[in-house]
Parts: sequence; structure tokens; C-alpha cells
Amino acid sequence: MSEGKQPLQEQAQAKAGILELGQVVTGKEGAIQTLVIAGQIEGHSTLPEGVKATRYEHILPSLVMAEESDEIGGVLLLINTMGGDVEAGLCMAELIAGMKKPTAALVLGGGHSIGIPLAVSAKRTFIAESATMTVHPVRINGLVLGVPQSFEYLRKMQERILRFITDHSHILPEKLEEWMQGRHDMATDIGTVVHAREAVSAGLVDEVGTLSSAIAWLKEEIKAKKAP
Repeated sequence: MSEGKQPLQEQAQAKAGILELGQVVTGKEGAIQTLVIAGQIEGHSTLPEGVKATRYEHILPSLVMAEESDEIGGVLLLINTMGGDVEAGLCMAELIAGMKKPTAALVLGGGHSIGIPLAVSAKRTFIAESATMTVHPVRINGLVLGVPQSFEYLRKMQERILRFITDHSHILPEKLEEWMQGRHDMATDIGTVVHAREAVSAGLVDEVGTLSSAIAWLKEEIKAKKAP
């Protein structure tokens, strides 16, 4: 292949990645892979047509590829999600948390519900000044049996989420529980809408920042990792 055609092919591949999966790789040495987590987190059931969704079976292979690639130095997660399937969200969050390469998350708009574990799973979490994060108890849809086992299942699932968040951030469990049981912010539910600076002061998020903040941090980490 001629040198002139190579850049055109790379541009076409980048465009296809953006259009199909919302993913792009930028830079040459120590490239950064950007993954978009937007809309609702889709789990084992397909969401209705017209619902913006992030499918975990798209994100997981991309994370493995980034971890194994010699060209990719770090991963940037752009998060604007209303939440969604708990197990699918935790599945992605655990994979991100287990990566050795530098990972940064930037919450834009909102990182609600199961989007919170996804945000804190990165090694450094940024939140835009105008963004919010909604903390609330676990909720399930569909048929629920009114038996002790159902409530025990919900309790254990909620403990899993709380443990993951506190293990991957600096927030106190008591504060997170307080937000989860809040009764003032949500008209038809319990929980708390947490604004950017409040999330930082409580230790849920590392800092208020922008795209340039997240990229600058990633580049410094990639550079430090390459240093002898």
C-alpha cells in the first residue's frame, strides 16, 4: 500500500469506530483509546428501539484490546449515562478497575445510578462543573415475589455496589448510605442528586475537570509508565 493511501485508510477506520461504537484511538506513541458510555447500560435484555444504549459486549472486548495493545498507552472513558442494568454495569466497572494501563473517566452531563461504579472504576475520575451524579437504592423491574429471598437478593446486590464504590473512591460508606437514603431531592423516589463540587468534596470523584484535564493526566501517566 502506498504512503498516500495509508492515512486515508486510518481515517476511514477511525470514522467507522466512531459511528458504530463511539470509540476512537488518537495519538501515535502511547495512543489514547476513547470509549463512550452514553444513554442506558444495556444488559442481558435488548432495550426498545429508539432508546440510546451502551452495550457491554461492545465495551468489554475494546477494554481487553486496549490492555493488550502495544500501541495504546491509556484509556479515556467519556460518561453520560442514566444508569441501567446493574450486573452489566458492574461487569464493565470490574474490568476497567483491573486494568494495569492508565485509565481516566470524565463524567459529562450525568453519571447516574450504576454509572457511578463505572466512573470511579478508573484510576482517576474527573467530573465536569455542570455534571451531576444520582445516588439511589437498587431498583428492579418486572415481577417481584413478596418473599424474604427477594429482599435479601436486593440487599446483597446493593452491598456489592456500595462496596465497589467505596473500594475505588475515597467516600465514606456512611456518607454514601446517607445519599442513597435521601428523601429531599427526588419527587417520586428516594436518593440524592449530587453536584460536581459536592461529589469531589465527599471523595466520590477526584476532581472537577475538563477534557483537557483528563487527557493531560493520562499523557503524564503514560509518560511515567514508559520511563525506565
